[in-house]
Amino acid sequence: MVFVLTLAAACNRKIPSNEVTKPETTLEKIVTKTPTKASDEEAPPELVEESAAELDGPQTKNQPLLLAPEKALMIAATSTRKWNFKEGQDYHRLMPTQPTVGGADKIEIAEVFWYGCPHCYDFESKINAWTEDAPTNTRFVKIPVVWNPLAKLHARLYYSGEALAKNGKLTDITAFHAAVFNEFHRKRNRLSSEDAIQKLFERFNISSEDFLTTWNSFEVNQNIHIANDLVRRYNITGVPAMVVNGKYRTGASDAGSYPKLLKILDELIERETIR
Repeated sequence: MVFVLTLAAACNRKIPSNEVTKPETTLEKIVTKTPTKASDEEAPPELVEESAAELDGPQTKNQPLLLAPEKALMIAATSTRKWNFKEGQDYHRLMPTQPTVGGADKIEIAEVFWYGCPHCYDFESKINAWTEDAPTNTRFVKIPVVWNPLAKLHARLYYSGEALAKNGKLTDITAFHAAVFNEFHRKRNRLSSEDAIQKLFERFNISSEDFLTTWNSFEVNQNIHIANDLVRRYNITGVPAMVVNGKYRTGASDAGSYPKLLKILDELIERETIR
């Protein structure tokens, strides 16, 4: 019972902000170009619903629409499936569906987190183990919160590590993320300044030049901007939180336990797979 109560509290937006010892780099403004108006000769694209799509072979108005066998089986499975978790209780539907980090080719599972959250620290090993056996039609991403100067500094830390891993400078990103959590929660190193964070990167053989170039890069600034926008769109007020395909939000406080939270994720993925 004590475990459940502690878990349900999660980490909310009230994160101490007085631990930052160095001002954060100002974000570059992301400029969105306004699309040009189509010319009079260009007709707007026609949106065609599945039921209005052209079918192979001759059709008549009175002929019923035939579904592919796989689609028909999916619809039948959805109508007869007994779901274990309830909307509004175990998870919440986002209305309307919100954007995701990646494309629509996979079902995206996003973990919204903060390095300084003890619940995120406890959840890290469990979600990592879960992702190893996640369905092949899913994509797992992490989104750091940007709630105040300290959280924003840690978001920059996260995206700098991701960028350095992508270009091959940081060879073990999983070990790096584990080291960040350990610094904060085990060694009481709050990583509250750029200098403290740079020293951590140096332990992973990242040169000062590579660190500074990445730390102040447009890519990192843009990712922070996107993370802040998604956290707002997903209406995240506590972490760890999970968002499935920009459509469903759940988390530690909704589930009450980590094993149940992972089962909720499994069911939401199944819902998205057979829809």
